[in-house]
Amino acid sequence: MASSPKKQKAERAASGSAKVVETNTCADGLQSPPYSFEGNASVSSITLALSKGRIFEETLPLLAAAGITPTDNPETSRKLIIGTNRPDVQLVIVRATDTPTYVQYGAADLGIAGKDVLLEHGGAGLYQPLDLKIARCRMCVAIRKGFDYERASRPGGRIRVATKYINTAKAHFAAKGVHVDLIKLYGSMELAPLVGLADAIVDLVSTGGTLRANNLEAVEDIMPISSRLIVNQASLKLKPELIQPVLDAFAGAVK
Repeated sequence: MASSPKKQKAERAASGSAKVVETNTCADGLQSPPYSFEGNASVSSITLALSKGRIFEETLPLLAAAGITPTDNPETSRKLIIGTNRPDVQLVIVRATDTPTYVQYGAADLGIAGKDVLLEHGGAGLYQPLDLKIARCRMCVAIRKGFDYERASRPGGRIRVATKYINTAKAHFAAKGVHVDLIKLYGSMELAPLVGLADAIVDLVSTGGTLRANNLEAVEDIMPISSRLIVNQASLKLKPELIQPVLDAFAGAVK
């Protein structure tokens, strides 16, 4: 039965104001994130997404090379949007794992994220022009001392692994032909083998001090990790006069 003119008008109004966001369905039935190519709305300024801690501290010399100085320290300030000495550049302080998402959807034009985070995110909609070679560490498999990892990780074997890097761990053990039961944790990874939750962990290791303090040892390196500069693809096209000098300055400052 045909809708009344009043109902048709309401439907047209609703369709005109609603924004349809498409998702892609993967083979496993999960939906991948929708892609945005809008970029930051202002074409006269740029926004850089950073996380607190080591990445922020090691990014400061790169920002200085580009003539950018933050007006606040995120370690002491509660501000999430930080200005700089340049009126056309601002910083947003986000969780490290959220940095690719802010850049992907155009809430930030650029960002700095670890390779570990980008592998879990997938990197969709992101341009990754530069390895900044900061916040270096390595992704490792670690076990409680005394566990027979060599036997457990033989092709056809089965192992239980705790990690927050599910995609990386899955790919690593699949390449070895090992069946892996993955348990996702968000912190205190070293505890899992000690209390019998997992046989091993996959985590980032820098000096190895935390492993040693908890009677664990790294038994296999998966990959080296460092932080990358990431750029929203639309922003790079719309704001080349603002973004390209930053890229060039960062590239010149990377050691």
